[in-house]
Amino acid sequence: MVVNPSAEALDLSLVALFAGWAMTEEVQRRLADDGFGGLRFNDGVVIQHLLRAPLSITALAERMGVTQQAASKAVGDMERRGLLTREPAPGDARTRLLRLTPHATAAVEAARVRRAALDAELAERFGADRIAETRAVLAAVLAHLDHDDAIRNRRVRPPA
Repeated sequence: MVVNPSAEALDLSLVALFAGWAMTEEVQRRLADDGFGGLRFNDGVVIQHLLRAPLSITALAERMGVTQQAASKAVGDMERRGLLTREPAPGDARTRLLRLTPHATAAVEAARVRRAALDAELAERFGADRIAETRAVLAAVLAHLDHDDAIRNRRVRPPA
């Protein structure tokens, strides 16, 4: 039993997970510096589905693979924090469509910029070829484990 593990001694799955968490934490810290301190990692699980077009709660829950109650809870929280609005659906006053606010759209763009900057910093620090190879290996692992479709269709979510 290893009492004091180091990153080098961890399984690939844990090193990849912890590196992803560390990079995400760094991006979130930088986003807070940009005025987006209220964002949470799980907001992205909802936002990824609303980037293409507004959706109803029913459609969002289906895409996320959760109950309508769970989707409603997440949406209510994000609405209170100014990330989403609910608007009547054209032709159906009973249905409300969820739409990203300008603040949420700006946060998505800021996150893309911050992730690209972090990628560039890592490439400068460790070498562009090593970072590209690391990305390729991790992408191949995702394909090997049949997660390409989830990424392509914006259905990525944490494991149950």
